[in-house]
Amino acid sequence: MIKTLAQEWKQAGVQDGDILLLHSNIKRTFKRYLKIGIKLSANDILMSFIDAVGTKGTLILPLFNFDFTKGVPFDIRNTPSQMGAITEAARMYPCAIRTGHPIYSFAVIGHHASKFENIDNYSGYGADSPFALLKDLDGKIAVLDLPDQNSMTFYHHVEEMLEVDYRYHKTFCADYMNASAEQSKKEYGLFVRDLDKGVVTHVNPAGELMWEAGLYSGDRPKEGTGLRVISAQKMYDFVSDLINTGKAINTLYRVEGVDGV
Repeated sequence: MIKTLAQEWKQAGVQDGDILLLHSNIKRTFKRYLKIGIKLSANDILMSFIDAVGTKGTLILPLFNFDFTKGVPFDIRNTPSQMGAITEAARMYPCAIRTGHPIYSFAVIGHHASKFENIDNYSGYGADSPFALLKDLDGKIAVLDLPDQNSMTFYHHVEEMLEVDYRYHKTFCADYMNASAEQSKKEYGLFVRDLDKGVVTHVNPAGELMWEAGLYSGDRPKEGTGLRVISAQKMYDFVSDLINTGKAINTLYRVEGVDGV
């Protein structure tokens, strides 16, 4: 069954040796297989993606947890992911490494995991973040049964690299416990949307444009396997062009609740 799932992911565009960032909603995959009498676990689905990228591949899953923004202490060894069961399975996977940002951390499994091991990026989407390394390593982003709006955090990496004027840098501070169980007060940043200007993230239109441009392979959410795949570099270039040509508004964001809008 793991092999069968892995073959589905390959048909959608996953290849042996890929460095793959996966965002996912696994509910429909569970239901698809229950209809044929197979009860999957989150670990089964995780293993199928590990199988799909192969022994030379690397799988990256988001372990995002937003409690640090509220002053809640972060423990890199124990703070759970808030991104669903498959991401928790990845966090607990033997030899998985966890990157250091307390809000936007990742579990990394596989051949190139060591390249991510010492990442403790200050800004969640910054030039020293796993998003940047994913692009530099010619990685891919896969999304299972989620719209861009609810998955594609990589948009914000591009926005930060281009210092868009509808977001700004904000800092958060709380207790932080590292892998050696050493605790200290630490400060981290995020490039957040400007709420005072009524900025609302609105990226599904950009996703449609990437479909039209042929940048996605695989299936749309809730269709077929539900998995789509895109090159991180190609997405970066495409989104950069939207921003640089003045097309970000109503494609990457919109403005609400300001001046009667």
